[in-house]
Amino acid sequence: MAKWGCVFLFLLMGSCYCQYKPTWESIDSRPLPEWFDQAKFGIFIHWGVFSVPSYGSEWFWWYWQGQKIPSYLFFMAKNYAPGFQYQDFAPQFTAEFFNAKDWVDIFASSGAKYIVLTTKHHEGYTLWGSKYSWNWNAVDVGPKRDLVDEISSALRKHSDLRLGLYHSLFEWFHPLFRADADNNFTTSTFPQEKSLPELYELINKYKPELLWSDGDGNAPDQYWNSTGFLAWLYNESPVRDTIVTNDRWGKDSICTHGGYYTCADRYNPGHLLKHKWENCMTIDQRSWGFRRDAQLSDYLTIEQLITTLVETVSCGGNLLMNVGPTHDGRIIPIFEERLRQVGQWLKVNGEGIYNSTAWKVQNDSVTPGVWYTWKPKEKAVYAFLLSWPSSGYVILSDPIVSEAQTQVLLLGYKPLKWIPMKPNGLQVYLPALSPNQMPCSWAWTIRLTAVD
Repeated sequence: MAKWGCVFLFLLMGSCYCQYKPTWESIDSRPLPEWFDQAKFGIFIHWGVFSVPSYGSEWFWWYWQGQKIPSYLFFMAKNYAPGFQYQDFAPQFTAEFFNAKDWVDIFASSGAKYIVLTTKHHEGYTLWGSKYSWNWNAVDVGPKRDLVDEISSALRKHSDLRLGLYHSLFEWFHPLFRADADNNFTTSTFPQEKSLPELYELINKYKPELLWSDGDGNAPDQYWNSTGFLAWLYNESPVRDTIVTNDRWGKDSICTHGGYYTCADRYNPGHLLKHKWENCMTIDQRSWGFRRDAQLSDYLTIEQLITTLVETVSCGGNLLMNVGPTHDGRIIPIFEERLRQVGQWLKVNGEGIYNSTAWKVQNDSVTPGVWYTWKPKEKAVYAFLLSWPSSGYVILSDPIVSEAQTQVLLLGYKPLKWIPMKPNGLQVYLPALSPNQMPCSWAWTIRLTAVD
């Protein structure tokens, strides 16, 4: 809809759909939709042609032919015939075992509240039949299926899961982008003819509630017309009221502009930020995409994942935990196990995670390995113990208690005995429980009510 169409809608309906101007000052003034802060936990999915070689990294093409890293050159020389091109991997991206319902069942079992699917990574291959990516998309070559549509359709049958779509602005080897780069981005043929039309196509066709932008290619946001697109997204798009966006909209915009901040991959500051943020990280510590060469030690343990989740939420962030499916459409057992384990933990402890907010302190000032969240309406503080004390008690030094009113409960168990400390805090006595009596197997949550 054109600019004057917006004005007409405002006069006709009294709705301020055109309140955001294509400037960062205006775009950044938009309140973040509440659902995102309440959700706390999402699943990232990196899937594409890079899942076929499944060696080293999802940046395989760039490391092989862009930087010509020796290990990648050796891998190709050893395993593939001379003259083999990256495009030759695409027909092998078959997805014959891909079942969207099975994937969504796994994601739902993890306790996640949203997913973010890579619809197009820096390689340029789209997981939907984009008319702007002729013969380099999942409908034309490879599985011959609209994978984005299958996942989004299956996802919407789960009322607790929201759809997020990842899209890379730039493409490593696209000739239009490289020509613009050679012109020092004084020309903008690539975003006008490729990247921006894809974004409009994604939003209008799949109507996601989260758009995860990435890959600025060292080009400024003016080159990408980021503020112009975001103004349309927030004012006129079919998801204008619920859509959430991140901060990767051009060189130097990260951790500065946009909806919520990501700041860096695997960003976990360990302290409270003034702006809503997300920690996007990987179960496989070395890659976002699936790797056949991964070792068991490369995968984070469930204890490490829960620690990261607790620390992130305590500091006001969301956790976006990544898995990399195989070229044939499987989520390998170790990824599935980790996700289901997180879900088991959240069934007991999710009360202190979902819909919570950061407390006056994030971790205990005396006792290490204790992190806090808070629910103001319930007047409840949640203390997460990352390890079970061998002493039989834990000291929580920061809550201010009332001997007459404060109540202390171990989630999944029952009320606990405690005594006040001077000048503040309390000593909580933990029960002697056998492993099968424990409410959960990793990290435990104490709920305190009527405390300051």
